[in-house]
Amino acid sequence: MIVEQIWTANTFRNFNYLIACPETGEALAIDPLDHQKCLSTAKRHGWTITQILNTHEHGDHTGGNPAMIAATGAKLLAHYNAKHSISGIDIGLSAGDVIKVGRTVELLALDTPGHTMSHICLLSQTDDPALFCGDTLFNAGAGNCHNGGHPKHLYATFASQLSKLNDHTRIYPGHDYIKNNLQFTCAREPDNRHAQALLKKVSVQNPNKALVSTIAIEKNINTFFRLQNPSIIAKLREDFPDLPEQPEPKTVFLKLRELRNRW
Repeated sequence: MIVEQIWTANTFRNFNYLIACPETGEALAIDPLDHQKCLSTAKRHGWTITQILNTHEHGDHTGGNPAMIAATGAKLLAHYNAKHSISGIDIGLSAGDVIKVGRTVELLALDTPGHTMSHICLLSQTDDPALFCGDTLFNAGAGNCHNGGHPKHLYATFASQLSKLNDHTRIYPGHDYIKNNLQFTCAREPDNRHAQALLKKVSVQNPNKALVSTIAIEKNINTFFRLQNPSIIAKLREDFPDLPEQPEPKTVFLKLRELRNRW
């Protein structure tokens, strides 16, 4: 499996992705908003884009669909419940469906509600797994729930699916928000040395060659995975004095999401 992360350099700080089969040159485009960059990247590598996947229905992820389909004739895949919010879906996906790219690539569809209620993440079925997570999981952060989602469902996605992934799983998010998210981590957990060190590193990184984190890294620097950390809880109780000394993880997650909304 070949992964090409494409930095759009737009105001939304989107990442687009091409996943290619090294044997056949067939490729899947994920959320190809910047269709021109995606098409030129595929042309440079000699790849043929045969499928497009939208992780969810927001315009900064679906906006490139018409141009990409016109240029390639690719089939459009998305969550089966997004049929009324994404036009032209050819294949509706459910949890457990497998997307094949060429002869060598298989990607497992995960139903990951929260950011929206029709959100798909893709997990590569390889010895070196990778998660293409749209706006569900970000480097050092979690998606918001402002436009069609719900934080309680987002918590369930983190608790029942993402936290159980192999620690070596590489993370490919839909946006580059790592600097702001790490600043939030440092504000909520001032003694987190991992986050402090990484913040210094990524503050000067080139998004065209962005850090690719893993689940193991996220568990060290992402507050939304660190729900039982004493420092996070102590800091949270300063903002919410009614919280018990040992709040439930779900409560901590929801309060962190609430704070991040206005941070």
